[in-house]
Amino acid sequence: MAPYGTDDRATAAAEEPGAARGGRRRAAARYAVPATVVGLAAATIGIVPALADSGDPDLPEISAQQLIEKIAASDTQQLSGTVRINTDLGLPDFGGLAGGFGGGAGASGDGSSADPSAKVAELATGRHTLRVAADGPERQKISVLEDAAEYSLIHNGKDVWGYDSKSNEVYHATSDEQGRQDERGADDFSGTPKDFAEQALKAVDSTTSVTVDGSVHVAGRDAYKLLIKPKQSGTTVGAISIAVDAKTGVPLKFTLTPKSGGAAVVDAGFTQVSFAKPAASTFDFTPPKGAKVTEGGDREHAKGDGPAKGLPEHMLPVPGGDAAKGDGPKVLGEGWNAIATFDTGARGGVPSGSEVGGDLGGFLDSLGDKVSGKFGKGTVFSTRLVNALITDDGKVYVGAVTKDALVKAADAGR
Repeated sequence: MAPYGTDDRATAAAEEPGAARGGRRRAAARYAVPATVVGLAAATIGIVPALADSGDPDLPEISAQQLIEKIAASDTQQLSGTVRINTDLGLPDFGGLAGGFGGGAGASGDGSSADPSAKVAELATGRHTLRVAADGPERQKISVLEDAAEYSLIHNGKDVWGYDSKSNEVYHATSDEQGRQDERGADDFSGTPKDFAEQALKAVDSTTSVTVDGSVHVAGRDAYKLLIKPKQSGTTVGAISIAVDAKTGVPLKFTLTPKSGGAAVVDAGFTQVSFAKPAASTFDFTPPKGAKVTEGGDREHAKGDGPAKGLPEHMLPVPGGDAAKGDGPKVLGEGWNAIATFDTGARGGVPSGSEVGGDLGGFLDSLGDKVSGKFGKGTVFSTRLVNALITDDGKVYVGAVTKDALVKAADAGR
């Protein structure tokens, strides 16, 4: 069913007692849903509740504001299940170049194929099946099922283990005394609907329409559908749909579709889920006999969420983020039209395929389009969602925006 529009009535949250609102905000902080999203004005959030379509679960009426609060207040810490994730950025086939772009053994500095940083990029394209389990903040496990092989990442207390059964390699790191994981630990390797939903909700501001779009069955459970749509015209993001478990408030399915239409860019959802406590043995791990073990050390986790949590940092713009405060690239524009820009200092632009030659030259030509403007000349590298302009004088402009928006930004910032 189509989403209902916004309403100018005061939100239910605004009428709650202060203590109740404070409790919800504390829960929001704990589960990474920003308190500013929970307290958004009615101009941003659709207040009119959605009703179930025929055949969908017959659930009580709920507004988008209440549904976001339900996500924020969720205290579910124990679950297990299977997640299917499909990512389609529209990248060309890397073919024999794959080994040179961070995949497989030797991709990380320590050379271990079991290092999580060597596996993160693999989830950025194609279809994957994950088995996930969690028992509070100290025990989590994610396994990526492959053809005749499996990669597992286990966090159990102070230990973080990565195991690649194909190569029989093990990566081991430890948490410090405050429980912060290795800087390439389990929190940098995630792909559950909850991870995607948290990142998407950070992008919700006055440039966004948020409504409830009916209900749906996901993994045998009743869920509400939260629909997030940019109001701005320059973004490549069409819509984001989040199926939220009606009982627990846990996101069960996340779908991001591009404005250009076609298949979803990201489609991640549970096919089976249980909220029972997983067996303690789920998180036990002992390196198999003969496995090569690489120690990752004991390092304090890098501050900030960074580009982890399932999506590249600029795939979903985060208004008011660290970059906007001067701690990173300069940000032009706002909301979904935000463009990050920085100067590499390199001159001469991106070489053409004819200049490079071979497979790499063909790869560059397949990705890039030559453009020009008041800024001079440059090359735009495009996916179905994120586009980047590299100018011949070394400046980079990147965001979930159209090619024309990048050129305009470069012209304005020349």
